[in-house]
Order: sequence, then C-alpha cells, then structure tokens
Amino acid sequence: MTLSNIQLAGSAEAIGHGLGVFGREAVLRHLRPLPLWQHLASLAHTPGALLMRDTVRAEFPRYWQEIEGLAAGLQLPVAEVFMWNCRGDYVYSQSVDGCTTVFSPVPGGTLIAHNEDGFPQLRGYCAILEARPDAGLAFTSFVYPGSIPGHTFAVNERGLVATVNNIRPAEIPRGIPRQVLGRATLDATSIDEAIAVVTRKDRAGAFHHAFGQAGSRRLVSVEASAQASSVTAIEQPAGHSNHLISPSLSQVRQRITASSGARQQCVDQRLQALKADFSADAALSILRDTSGGGLPVYRSAVDDPDDENTLATALFLIGPGAVEWQVHARQTIDRPDAHGIVSIPQ
Repeated sequence: MTLSNIQLAGSAEAIGHGLGVFGREAVLRHLRPLPLWQHLASLAHTPGALLMRDTVRAEFPRYWQEIEGLAAGLQLPVAEVFMWNCRGDYVYSQSVDGCTTVFSPVPGGTLIAHNEDGFPQLRGYCAILEARPDAGLAFTSFVYPGSIPGHTFAVNERGLVATVNNIRPAEIPRGIPRQVLGRATLDATSIDEAIAVVTRKDRAGAFHHAFGQAGSRRLVSVEASAQASSVTAIEQPAGHSNHLISPSLSQVRQRITASSGARQQCVDQRLQALKADFSADAALSILRDTSGGGLPVYRSAVDDPDDENTLATALFLIGPGAVEWQVHARQTIDRPDAHGIVSIPQ
C-alpha cells in the first residue's frame, strides 16, 4: 500500500475544494456513517458551534475559505464539515487521531520522527499534499480525507517542521478549534511564531506539538491546552504519545488511554536504552516497535482498543540549510513511499 500524492495550488478555496474531491469517496463511505460524525453534525447549529464558526471566519478567513472549499468538494454542508474539523474540540468517548513522536538533537542538526495513527478504515485513503497557495506559505503535509491540513505532520517552505499528537482533556471550553490553530502553524515563519499560535489562551481542544526548523538546532515540545500550556526545549532524546506529561500541567484533567500509557512507557524505555545513540534508524525502530502485547507503538490490530492504526511513519532530518523528509506507509519495508528535500535560502 502506498500513499497518494496530490499537488494543489491557487486560492484557499481552490485548495480546499481539491482536498474535498480527493477525500469524497472515503468520507461518504467510511466517515460520515460514524457515530462520532453524526454526533458532531447534530451539534452544528448549537450556540457554541456557531461561536466557533464565527470566530474562525473573523480571525482566520483563509482557513475558513479552505473549509468552505473542502465542503464543496465533498458535496456536503459546510456546517457539517466544519464540525468534523472540530472533532477534537468536544469531549467524546471515541479516540481520534492518536500518534507517537520521538525527537532529539543529532550530529549536524535535529531529528523528528512520527507515527500518524488514525481510523483503520482510512488506510489507503490518505495522501501527501504538496500545496502552493496564493497566500501564505507553501507546505508538504500528510492529509486525511475530510480534514484541512495541519494536525498531522508537515514541513513548510521556511523549513519549519511540525508534528501533532492528540490530547484528550476532560473538559474543553468553546474556543478556536485546535485543527485551525494547527493549520496556522504551517504559515509560521519561525518556531517562536508557531509556539505563539498554538499557546493562545482562547483555544478549544488540546494538542502536543513538536517543532524544529532548518538553520536552527532548536527543538521544542509544546503541550497546548485551553487551561495551560507548556513549552520544553528538547536537548536529549525524548518521546510523546497522547497525554500531557509535563509536571507543570498536572492540574489539567485528562483521559489517558491504556494504549497511550503503554506507548509512552515503551518509548521512554527504548530511548533510555539508546542513551546517546539516537539516529534515524533508531527512531524508525522505536516507532515500528510491536512489543507490549496488545498495546504496541506501531498499531495494526483490527481490534485496537482506541480504534486506531498506524497509517504512516515520517522522518524529518533537520539540518543547517535543509530538511530531508521521508514517509513510510508500510512497517516492514525500509524504502520510503514518499520523500523530498526542502531547502531554505542561506
């Protein structure tokens, strides 16, 4: 199984429309029938949802146009599609978009590696998007059917790398949808700009973000929630699954699934055993780990307890003048399914 590659350019609405056309079959067949989709659609005209929609339209008009184009391409009501892109901004028993990340300084730069975990039924329906918008920065991103980019893994034309992990707070206020803030990081020209975007106090749902950038040896881990956020400089090998781990955020109530707890423990143990010998091969080995019984880091079980499977593994080697990236859609084949280099002006 390989990932599709799609190239889109033009206005925000045109790019969104292209994403909608690409994802229409998968959304209608696999996502719209889900209880989660139907639950969100039933909330589309509630005061809280309308407030979020109005806020996005006012503060992020280009991303709203992207959502409008997405809905047109999907041939679905924009209110319904908007709510699907707010699926992490409502407390719900079903998990959405899991993921595991490992990151570290390495000789000559930094390395971020990431497992993208999502609905198993979307295997074969996702893509690597190369976007050249009329306004904003060009970027390359993993995309799901029915969703705007920015909440998976990506690199933009300024060499900014961003990866995202789901966090499950026990309480979520109405605010700016987390996927919209994730989309905004793809237009960030620096790590500090990306941090400022995701740590806004008026956000709704929570995410973990890893940021690195070509030309800098800086690497940061950001746990961002409506209650509080934490920014940690990564100076040695570290990892993150799907729950807050910063001591400064211990007051934020959250749901930690058995899978997230087991993956975090496995990653921590593997990294401790590596000590200073972190490399791309080591990162790939950790993210492909299938130990841990029914709760592995690399998830492929049809009965996964969070209803998530690993759909792709990304590696970003971030150097002084470029980002070399590769994406693996298969666990046992070392040849990447997609790869590229983003060079920045010296």
